[in-house]
Amino acid sequence: MIATGYINNFLRTFFFIIILLLFESNELLFSSEKGIKSLKDGKKIVFIRHSLAPGNGDPENFNIKDCSTQRNLNIKGIDQSKIIGNFFKKNKIKIEKVLTSEWCRCKDTARYAFKKFETFSALNSFYSEKFYKNKTKQVKELKKFLKNWDGKNNIVLITHYVVISEILSLGVSSGEIVIVDKKLNVIDTIKTM
Repeated sequence: MIATGYINNFLRTFFFIIILLLFESNELLFSSEKGIKSLKDGKKIVFIRHSLAPGNGDPENFNIKDCSTQRNLNIKGIDQSKIIGNFFKKNKIKIEKVLTSEWCRCKDTARYAFKKFETFSALNSFYSEKFYKNKTKQVKELKKFLKNWDGKNNIVLITHYVVISEILSLGVSSGEIVIVDKKLNVIDTIKTM
């Protein structure tokens, strides 16, 4: 009886450690076959909220040209960005273009995930009061861009919570991938970490 108890405790501990190690893996990404297939078919719009950058909003001294004045990715955010890039690479998903907000945390997400990207001001945050005045103009510009976009492969848009929420009426976590069609219908979401 006592030996069986020790063996059961050992097995529980062993499996717990295995599960923890799996969750510490750099490949921790929760995706569905539906999402992967839709991306392989191409012609999808892929919204990605920037990877983990602890905090909320931006400092008062925010300067778009100076990353040291901004909220930036931490180590987990950098790892998360690499996981996103590996997901696209491993699944051989073709990307026509990567566009990103001008905020450093979005550009860094793009840099670590995809290497090449272009900035697009319509993807900038309008969370803080000083940028909220840009919301209507940005949303209009982004919707016009998406309406006119006619690519064969996927387009990736790395942006902020408020932009995704405004365009798709959907709340997303850091590093979350949202796959939509041309009419902005959500096909699938993929969570990282």
